[in-house]
This record gives sequence, C-alpha cells and structure tokens, in this order.
Amino acid sequence: MTLLLRFFILALILSSCSAIPRSFTPVDPISPDRVSHEIWNQIVRAGVRDGLVDYPSIQAGGELDRYLAELNRIDPTKLSSREDRMAFWINAYNAFAVKGIIDGYSPMTLWGRYRYFIGRDYRVGGATINLYDLERRVLIEQFHEPLVHFAIVCASASCPKLQSWAYQPDQLGRQLDVAAKSFINDPTRNRFDRRQKLASLSMIFKWFESDFAHAAGSVLAYVARHIEDPELAEELKQPGYRVEYLEYDWSLNGTPPRQGNDARSS
Repeated sequence: MTLLLRFFILALILSSCSAIPRSFTPVDPISPDRVSHEIWNQIVRAGVRDGLVDYPSIQAGGELDRYLAELNRIDPTKLSSREDRMAFWINAYNAFAVKGIIDGYSPMTLWGRYRYFIGRDYRVGGATINLYDLERRVLIEQFHEPLVHFAIVCASASCPKLQSWAYQPDQLGRQLDVAAKSFINDPTRNRFDRRQKLASLSMIFKWFESDFAHAAGSVLAYVARHIEDPELAEELKQPGYRVEYLEYDWSLNGTPPRQGNDARSS
C-alpha cells in the first residue's frame, strides 16, 4: 500500500469523526418564505448544455458568487417542508461542486478527491460543511432518498449530468424522476447485454448499494423501476442477471476553467 493511499484512507477515517453543523447563525438572514434558487437556475440554464459545464463562462459571470452568498444567509433548518430542504441541499451541493472546480480543485486523482470532497469547506447559514459531509450526513442520512444520487453532480464524466435547471420544491418529485431516468438509461453510464444477461452498471450503484437495496430489495430491482424499455425492466426483475461495475471516469464534465494564480488542482 502506497503512502498516498494510506494517507487517503486515514483522511477518510478522520472525516468520519467530523460533524455537520449543529446550528446555523446566518448574518443578515433571508426569511424562509423568500428563499429562491433563481440565480442558480439562471447559471445552469446559461452555462450547461446536455450535462457539459462551461466553467469559463460561469467563472466570468460572477453570478455564482452571488448565489453562494445567498446560501450563507439561509438557515436550512428553518425551511418549512422536506421538499424545501432537499431542494436547497441538492442545489447547494451542485453549486459548491462547480465552485470547487473554478477555484482549482479537482477530483481526477486520489489526492485530488480528498482535497475536493473533504479538504474544502463551504459556507451555509454562517456555518461550514464539505461536500463529503453534505452528501453522506445530510442528503443520505437525513432524507433517505436514493434519487438524490442522480441529482448531485461531482464535476466528473461518470457522474450524473448536471441539469440545466435548479431543483425546485414544488417540482422536486418530477425533477428527481427525470434525473434518475436520464442517468439509468444513458448507455455511457449503464449498459445491458440482454443476450448474456449482464448488467454493466455505474459504480454509484456499488458505492451506495445499501440505499438502493433498502428501497427496492436489490440494485437491479431499483434500476428496473426507471428503465424506459418495459421488456428489459421485466427481465431485470427476474433472477439470472449478473452485475458488473464500470470503471469510474473522474475526468472533468465540461470545459476547464481559466487557470489563475490561485489554481490548486492536483
């Protein structure tokens, strides 16, 4: 085992001892009934095409910093509904993930993934949180909704596509379903050999197998719920299919940002 791998494993162990914020104390707070994700909606509508992110245009626009400043003025515990809170945290994750790339971080290497997911903090409601804790301890542990795995995007080619719209509380169910179907039926991310009865699935289904199995009984049963081909969906529900997992492509999901004197890519 290399020294770098040992360090990364140690970092993950130490991160498991960290905690999400116990409370939020935003300065100049935004009232819960005035929370809006319209700025993020405009950013992704202009800067994302079929999941490919134009980081230079987002970097040049300045709107992302405005949106992040708004997130820091919101106490997410004050949001009234589960849908409000879930949409808030999904949009926050995706915005932070884009900001990390623009700031020169990169998940393309082992060390880069530690720095990108764990070593970089972001501000929400006057508190700090990293991407790892936001995903694991907020979105997964608090909401118990496997569909979030297809909504959050870690800036990599094998991740789900970043959608060209913000998640909205009153549209959340439909939007999550669209994201799941888009990801599961994408042959660059999941493939099905019906003759050999082999499902070649994204590593996301392996990493979070317990989430999908808890929801549907097995990974394949969960996948079958979102397959657009009804005959294939029925096949996946029956015994006999083997599962293999595809190598994850950590390369960037778009055009790289401009390199500045604060670039910190690994």
